[in-house]
Amino acid sequence: MSSSWSGRCSQCGEWNTLQEQLTQSAMTTAVSGGTILQPQSVTDSVSADRPRLMTGILDVDNVLGGGIVSGSVNLIAGQPGIGKSTLLLQLAYAVAANVPVLYVSGEESAYQIGLRAERLGTMRPELQLATSSSADDIAATIASGIYKLVIVDSIQTISANAIASAAGTVSQITNSTQLITLAAKQTDTAVILVGHVTKEGAIAGPKVLEHVVDVVLQLEGDRYGGFKILRAIKNRFGSTNEAGIFEMVELGLQPVKNPSAALLAERQVSDGSVVLATLEGTRPLLVEVQALVNKTSYGYPKRAASGYDLNRLNLLIAMLERRTKLNLAEQDIYINIVGGMQIREPAADLAICLAIGSAAKGLQLKQNAVVFGEVGLSGEVRHVPYTDKRLSEAKKLGFDGAIGPVQKSGKAPADLYGVKDVRTALNQFLEKD
Repeated sequence: MSSSWSGRCSQCGEWNTLQEQLTQSAMTTAVSGGTILQPQSVTDSVSADRPRLMTGILDVDNVLGGGIVSGSVNLIAGQPGIGKSTLLLQLAYAVAANVPVLYVSGEESAYQIGLRAERLGTMRPELQLATSSSADDIAATIASGIYKLVIVDSIQTISANAIASAAGTVSQITNSTQLITLAAKQTDTAVILVGHVTKEGAIAGPKVLEHVVDVVLQLEGDRYGGFKILRAIKNRFGSTNEAGIFEMVELGLQPVKNPSAALLAERQVSDGSVVLATLEGTRPLLVEVQALVNKTSYGYPKRAASGYDLNRLNLLIAMLERRTKLNLAEQDIYINIVGGMQIREPAADLAICLAIGSAAKGLQLKQNAVVFGEVGLSGEVRHVPYTDKRLSEAKKLGFDGAIGPVQKSGKAPADLYGVKDVRTALNQFLEKD
């Protein structure tokens, strides 16, 4: 029991363990002093249709579920230099053609933003700029109802006057977000917040930040080149299975119409090279998986992966040693996903295994085919969804078919070479050049 805040408990000596709780008398006062809520029918809540704000970028609209919802609070995060501010300035330029838009920056001056807008060709008199780090001022501006879309770059630089701590702290991020969210909901103003990320790639600040907002977008990729992928981690107004693929050019981030062709344009067919048919959201994508296997010069073999989970790679290597005749205990193994792509789908397992087997034995695939399928610890190849989409994308790029799991139900496509386990796949589809 303590009458005031204390960082360390005087009884047990632990830090940050004191929690503020309402007393019984305070609870009674709150119950008697509150007002009865006035509910409405769920059918009345959507009686007035409010069209979404279209961003002018089709891939962004798809990720958002069809555009920006009025009154929604959206959070976009990504590594420094990945293109968050560039994408939002392009988005603001497109939306400003139809509704009033305000771009608020707590990091840059209006002149700096103007220079970037001039470089990107996004100059428009209707697009308003402001520089402020006060959450109270931004909330008051939103509450005026003048603007239909307000972009705040970034929430880590904003602070509320009532909080004494510095900008970027947990209390400032939480209270500033709540202030802005309250104003946005009252006036049906759409808000986009930019969020920083930590060294590990997680969104900086308290987890409550992601719970409070309606949509959480993540912009991923290689900041120095390659494709950038926009994903929805959370979306109250649409699916989280969509993904937008962009490329950074002189005029900003531009959607890539045929990413599979771009990723395979410079491919050289050799041992250790396998084409994976994967999915980004619901969009099929063909990427090259490269493997390099060398006899180790040290007592402990090295395993490294670029664009693929290293723990998953170690699991697959252990499975290959146990279930096949490959001897990988004294081999350094390197895996690379071409184009800076990050592959998280389990369907990449079979492609990784075939690439390692191909590199270890100096063999190539017999068929001009793509590969997909999840692999279990017993070496079995398991079913993965959207087989038809993967095959269709492979046909478009000139492949004869695909190597994948055996179809359990229905008629198997003629261009699908089904395999039951990894050992069968290695023996059946690898040959000398």
